[in-house]
Amino acid sequence: MSEVLKPLRDPQALLEQALAEWGGGEDLWVFAYGSLIWRPDFDYAERRPARVNGWHRALKMWSRINRGTPERPGLVFALLSGGCCRGMVFRIPREASEEALRQLWRREMITAVYDARWLNAHTPQGPVRALAFTLSRASPNHTGELSLDEYRAIFAQARGRYGTTHEYAHLTLEELRRHDIRDRNLERLLRKLQHDTE
Repeated sequence: MSEVLKPLRDPQALLEQALAEWGGGEDLWVFAYGSLIWRPDFDYAERRPARVNGWHRALKMWSRINRGTPERPGLVFALLSGGCCRGMVFRIPREASEEALRQLWRREMITAVYDARWLNAHTPQGPVRALAFTLSRASPNHTGELSLDEYRAIFAQARGRYGTTHEYAHLTLEELRRHDIRDRNLERLLRKLQHDTE
């Protein structure tokens, strides 16, 4: 693994911490706001629409494996502090939760970039405590503000093991719409980029 892809922290220690905080006594809830909505990669017993306050979805995280490379990073969504975010929560039965968490770690925490947090997610059936993958603005993987030209270049060039940033952004928007979730910032960005190609 190249220097830029070495974990910032110990992923295993963070997994053990998440397992301890979950406690193992009840079903596990996971909050999804990006690709986990349309490709969760784990079995679940229930899915509900959900909203978390104090966090928002933003296409402002460098991806050097899944949607880009160290030489040409792509972008993925992160949950940044401020605002609110609509997404989905998945309920994983207690007996399957530890293995599901390990699967999630292999997918989301290879480089231990995210801060895994337990957030209060509001659902039509009431609040649940759900695990979410958040990003600190102090992280080297936070892009900061990007210009339209920078987004344009990333969308045109970035490709990783799961495909392009362009495909990822469009798939996420389609899935959000399928669940009647509006993300005006993403819609606005994709509309501007689409005008470039027309």
